[in-house]
Amino acid sequence: MIRRALDGLYLVAGWLAGLFLLSIFVLMMLLSGGRFVGLNIPAGDDFVAWCMAASAFLGLAHTFRSGEMIRVGLVMDKLSGTPKHVMEIICLIVGCGFTGFFAWNAVKMTYDSYRFEDMAQGVLAIPLWIPQLGYSGGLVILLIAFVDELVHVVLGGAPRYEKPPATTAEEVVERAMQSGI
Repeated sequence: MIRRALDGLYLVAGWLAGLFLLSIFVLMMLLSGGRFVGLNIPAGDDFVAWCMAASAFLGLAHTFRSGEMIRVGLVMDKLSGTPKHVMEIICLIVGCGFTGFFAWNAVKMTYDSYRFEDMAQGVLAIPLWIPQLGYSGGLVILLIAFVDELVHVVLGGAPRYEKPPATTAEEVVERAMQSGI
């Protein structure tokens, strides 16, 4: 039950990131095309920037869980068995620590913006805590994903974010095409 809820949370965050990315596209097209017809979107650049931040941070947990996050495995690829398992746990603990630090401060900043009634300084006066929710929410969801994965690996499971090595040349080419290399 909780597994489905967590996977659903990561998927919803990924979809929201995609919607914000689509919003960036629509806003940019309206801003660019609007010049020719006299259409002006007040604070359009601000909305694009806020959508970009929300898209980037809300997409982190889904990217992590899908095994698509950039990972340097120079040391990990040389290990196997128990040493590799222990190193995965250490890496996840470090990841939880850094992500927890950033999530804590992002939530604190968002709460302070709400508490002090900070307003955007652009054309439209919008409370800053609203666009900051994408940033802080994305980091909190990423922290949940890290803790979820840490618990899974500590209990003896293989990391779900790590894809098995390619076995054929076709599989190597397919993965390279999917990753955009």
